[in-house]
Amino acid sequence: MRISTSAIYDANVAALGQQQTSLLKTQQQVATGRRIQTASDDPVAAARAISVNQADAMNTQYGANRTALRHTLSLAESNLQSVTYLLQDVHAAVVNAGNGSFTDYDRRTIATELGGKLQELIGFANSTDGVGNYLFSGFQSGTQPFADVAGTITYNGDDGQRLIQANASRQIASSDSGADVFMRVKNGNGAFVTQPAATNTGTGIVSIGSVSDATLLTGNNYSVVFTVTPGVAGAPDVTTYSVAAAVPPVVNNPYVSGQAINFDGMQFDIQGVPANGDIFTVTPSTNESIFKTVSDLIAALNTPAATAANGGTTGLVNSLSRGIKNLDNVLNNILSIRSSLGLRLQEVDALQTAGDDLGLQFKDTLAQLQDVDPYKAYSDLTQQNTTLQASLKSFAAVSNLSLFSYI
Repeated sequence: MRISTSAIYDANVAALGQQQTSLLKTQQQVATGRRIQTASDDPVAAARAISVNQADAMNTQYGANRTALRHTLSLAESNLQSVTYLLQDVHAAVVNAGNGSFTDYDRRTIATELGGKLQELIGFANSTDGVGNYLFSGFQSGTQPFADVAGTITYNGDDGQRLIQANASRQIASSDSGADVFMRVKNGNGAFVTQPAATNTGTGIVSIGSVSDATLLTGNNYSVVFTVTPGVAGAPDVTTYSVAAAVPPVVNNPYVSGQAINFDGMQFDIQGVPANGDIFTVTPSTNESIFKTVSDLIAALNTPAATAANGGTTGLVNSLSRGIKNLDNVLNNILSIRSSLGLRLQEVDALQTAGDDLGLQFKDTLAQLQDVDPYKAYSDLTQQNTTLQASLKSFAAVSNLSLFSYI
């Protein structure tokens, strides 16, 4: 078999080209730190790397979502903490206003203070997240939720809760409806409301009451009507009460100040001396806004005790007692919302920790798939460079060989 000079030349050139290609590839791996330069280097690993990269990008986006979510929830919780402190100040001021030695002027001074608190409260309810989105407007993040319309605070948002994707399978509410936070607070004891009629002239003071048997509640409106019969021959007057709409009917029951009045699963008491014809109503609890509760207290404190409805000073005591109970309900509702925010913040923190761990796993997997082993790469680079240099010298020597040199 004869091998021509051109065949030897071509074979050596091809071998040198392959060695140069391998050396260039190794140089690129060392320079970039990446084992895979093109998909053809390792098709399986390249495909897996694309999938892991996509998952890592999604995880990074979820992390950004959680950061924004935590910011919004923290702002909402901070605002409601301020609302809590404000309402506690209002509660203390109202309790203080019940001091029997206070004059009408003293109570008007407290009312002025509460007026400032009310405006401050409206400001908290209209808080934003710092970029113009209202915290308590539901889905209507660009709409100011609360406005004063002719002395009445109205809600202009909706009942929605904005949801943020916190990870692949979990959405967390980043907001609460202002209606649930500030407007929908049950008055009275949460089941029913006791209240004296504005025309009462006696000194009866009604308690908030409680539910004694929830299965007997009817949802009816009741009127507790007092009758005072003058005593005969110097005997004391006899006071009785009847309850309209009670099941069974309550008619002419003897009244004892402070003694429990029970009917239809409800229990409360009236202390003092009701006058003949005095009426106390019992109605199902309804939603009452925080703003109305504070506004009613301001109105009660601004009214001179002598002219207050349902019995002058007695009427003032009834109004303050009712307002204090409603403030308690408001505070409980705010604390419940804050508890919900706290639970969501805890969940966000847990998801963030899990997301950070997952991100590290993705990066470790990508490193295993894509990154070059520096020790092996430098060893290969040295070996390939040495081999190429030897091949070049060998080729130079072989290429100069010719039969004519020996003739």
